Amino acid sequence: MSDQRAAFIDEDLREAAIPVAQYVRMSTEHQKYSTENQTAAISEYASLHGMRIVKTYEDSGKSGLNLKGRNGLQTLLHDVERPLPGFQAVLVYDISRWGRFPDPDEAAAYVHACKSRGIRVIYCAEPFNNDGSLPSTVFIGIKRSMAAEYSRELSVKVFAGACNIVRHGYRQGGAPGFGLRRQLIDEQHNVKGLLPRGERKSIQTDRVVLVPGPPEEIALVHRIYRLFLQESMSERLIASVLNREGLTSDVGIQWTRGTIHQILTNEKYIGHNVYNRSSFKLKVQHVRNPPEQWIRRDGAFEAIVPIEMFAQAQAIIAERSLHLDDSQMLRMLRQTLEKHGALSGILIDEDGDAPSSSAYRSRFGSLLRAYSLIGYTPRRDYAYLEINKALRRRHPELINEITSGIEKNGGWAVRNGATDLLTINGEFTMTLVIARCKPTAAGTYRWRIRFDASLHPDVTVVARMDPSNRSAHDYYVFPAIDFSTDSLPVLENNGFTLDAYRTDSLEIIYQMAGRVPLPEVG
Repeated sequence: MSDQRAAFIDEDLREAAIPVAQYVRMSTEHQKYSTENQTAAISEYASLHGMRIVKTYEDSGKSGLNLKGRNGLQTLLHDVERPLPGFQAVLVYDISRWGRFPDPDEAAAYVHACKSRGIRVIYCAEPFNNDGSLPSTVFIGIKRSMAAEYSRELSVKVFAGACNIVRHGYRQGGAPGFGLRRQLIDEQHNVKGLLPRGERKSIQTDRVVLVPGPPEEIALVHRIYRLFLQESMSERLIASVLNREGLTSDVGIQWTRGTIHQILTNEKYIGHNVYNRSSFKLKVQHVRNPPEQWIRRDGAFEAIVPIEMFAQAQAIIAERSLHLDDSQMLRMLRQTLEKHGALSGILIDEDGDAPSSSAYRSRFGSLLRAYSLIGYTPRRDYAYLEINKALRRRHPELINEITSGIEKNGGWAVRNGATDLLTINGEFTMTLVIARCKPTAAGTYRWRIRFDASLHPDVTVVARMDPSNRSAHDYYVFPAIDFSTDSLPVLENNGFTLDAYRTDSLEIIYQMAGRVPLPEVG
């Protein structure tokens, strides 16, 4: 057989092979779980079973405890929802690579999301087939539970190790704070240098301690204490003074009541090493722990604030709420809830009209206890506040992209600086709405959409963000003539009627703009 004919046969076999995708994930575990080893094992499995890998989804350095931050798996689940994903199955090295979710049902939910679209999930290194049979169902359930138990056992060991590190006077995670820096030392306590923001130690036997930061930052910390103690300024007023002078925090942002309050209340400024004030075990729920559960080592670091000044500040902060009885404090907490629609330590500290979050913890034992007394139950963490800030910054960027696209297609647009309403070609108006993506407990996604009815645009473009809320997932283009706010695209699958308005890009807007000639000049 000639080489050319053999090449044609190999090509025919390759084209006849079943197209599949592979998903690989590595956190910081044993080398056997390196992405290279996973890929090699998956490739061998695919070759033996007449499969052709056409796409790879990867999460490197990502924990398998939840879906957050795992862009590879999120993209995979998103692509599976497409009418033609381009593959018929997903190959995974083993069940633990899919995830070590504390709740095994969460892993099953993501597998079911694939199966419901006709995409099988196959574990290449497991001694059974994921074929829906009774034996495989039992084995998979056991292995998922084992993966979850491994995470729980590892969490206990990691926590015990972290507590031991703190008791020996070493820093355990977290930003150093304004006026402080992280210093790296080896096991003989030889100084190796300062760790810049975002960097971590690379050698397991190295340790981190806190040391005084730049003299100008220390001087500003002392000034904050003087303004608070000697000038009787509130945290909010101090922040206002510093902002007017153009001074920023260590991360380059303006001062707030909360950031000033943190400097006045955190014991690291007097050299105390305190750990486990809050817990986020298995990344399930943030919990504020009572003081008796804190792990501490007093005098672990060099203090940059005299302990007498710190004690005076604590006495003043505690005194502010002593004249308020429980009912008054709870009434003010309800007012904060009504103002913001939610509660958190940050939101409470930013509200200058209410006691601080530490005052509520001291009076009622914990914030959750205070929440329960006013009938408020937190339903989620407050990462959405930062997401909303990022989306507000993204809005003008998308407007600029749309304007640029219109101009490239031969149209023109005038932007209203106050409302961001676009008037396109002098013929019709358009407004842009960005919808934040919100995961549900079942592993699906929802979008919350708010329209500004006062603008009365001819066309409303809704940009639904992807699960990371960094880029657009898709767009819905709604003409005002046949659209009402009763039918908003808030689900992953919105039915035939709404899908008629859906588009993967803004090409339809560009085409509409390109059909209208430019105005004559002169």
